[in-house]
Amino acid sequence: MRRKEFSIAEEQEMAEFLEEVTFGFLGLASEDGWPRVVPLNFAYGNGVFYVHGSRAGEKMKLLKKNTRVTFSAAREYALLPSYFTDDHMACPATAYFKSITVRGHAEMIKDLDEKAEGFSLFMRKLQPEGGYDPITTEDPRYVSQLKAVALIKIVPEEWSAKFKFGQNVREPERQRIMEGLEQRALPDDLETQRLMEKYCPYHRGAE
Repeated sequence: MRRKEFSIAEEQEMAEFLEEVTFGFLGLASEDGWPRVVPLNFAYGNGVFYVHGSRAGEKMKLLKKNTRVTFSAAREYALLPSYFTDDHMACPATAYFKSITVRGHAEMIKDLDEKAEGFSLFMRKLQPEGGYDPITTEDPRYVSQLKAVALIKIVPEEWSAKFKFGQNVREPERQRIMEGLEQRALPDDLETQRLMEKYCPYHRGAE
């Protein structure tokens, strides 16, 4: 799954993944020619990415001069040791993961209602259990806060996604990986097995 164009089903899968992941990396063009990468929280909705920060600082300074950005988010599900599939060689060691990278341009959001909507997306991700008053411009307690913080939306122009879960692995190596994950039983190993079954052309137990 690594293309510049995606079907509707794949778009939905990417949206679900971006809802699951809370951290990403913003790539900026710096004045001295060195790429600048900023790790930060993000939210995704309405087809755009949202990031926030103070009105001052290097990030805002760079964005004012060049709005072209790259943004990446990834999650590693399982490290697979070589001995899952080979008793001697180190070569098979790998990792299974999901990653999404977009290239696009950044826009500073000035409209307070749009800011409220963007920060509401952040709260639904970071505090899904609720426990706070809704963020709206009708609540005067939030108005000053919305004015004080900067909210940036990244409008994607190009997408690249890679979901790696052994799609190129053949039986019986794939079966050995599934068994190794089951025996190891780390917190994400069961989820990795499920994703292998979802994305791989073989199904567990197939002949």
